[in-house]
Amino acid sequence: MIKFLYVIFMNLFRAPYMIPKMRYQANHPEKYSERRRYSLLCHAIKLMKHTGHIHTKFYGEDNLPKEGGYIMYPNHQGKYDALGIMITHKNPCSFVMDKVKSNMILVNEIVDLVQGKRLDRKDIRQAMNVLNEVAEEVREGRKYIIFPEGDYAFNNKNQMVPFKAGCFKCALKAKAPIVPVALIDSYKVFNSYTMGKVTTQVHYLKPLLYEDYKNLKTKDIARIVQERIRKVIEDYSFT
Repeated sequence: MIKFLYVIFMNLFRAPYMIPKMRYQANHPEKYSERRRYSLLCHAIKLMKHTGHIHTKFYGEDNLPKEGGYIMYPNHQGKYDALGIMITHKNPCSFVMDKVKSNMILVNEIVDLVQGKRLDRKDIRQAMNVLNEVAEEVREGRKYIIFPEGDYAFNNKNQMVPFKAGCFKCALKAKAPIVPVALIDSYKVFNSYTMGKVTTQVHYLKPLLYEDYKNLKTKDIARIVQERIRKVIEDYSFT
């Protein structure tokens, strides 16, 4: 949290230029392509990384499907998670996040810039509608990030909680590849007491194709995805 406030403070002089620019492009998708808006977001992330002395390594890019839409399911560690994925993911992608948290300044602009989805955890019907919208867009070729843990603990030290099975329904509905993503030390960026240099890792794992999971229950899909991520994190812990 301290580093988060520090990065925001150190970039305040850019806010009068960057935030209106992000807001304008988000409000006019007819003028700015998805790739152009994504490029602006990545520029903003690079500025934050430079100011916060954040380095992100990524692995397994070849595991990402070359064509069509897919859904990435990472473990959840903090505010930097989606940013760490997007800055290492060359093609435009979007994400689903909690509606309440999405209303923060800058976060609000980021969500709208990539046409992200705001999910209301207290409204089951709204949440289902959001996942149905994601499924439809993925069928049309978009890429999404969904955090199956739902939330994260402060300073979680790479620990996970059980994945929620319901969020895998949209992958089934879209008949899309599921890409497990292992995030390591992402919590150190904005959700710990760390103030120095931070190195995080993003691991794109081998996808589960629809043919691999179409006959499985969502709770079994959730278990498989979580175990694949857990293995990568555990392997890192013993190195």
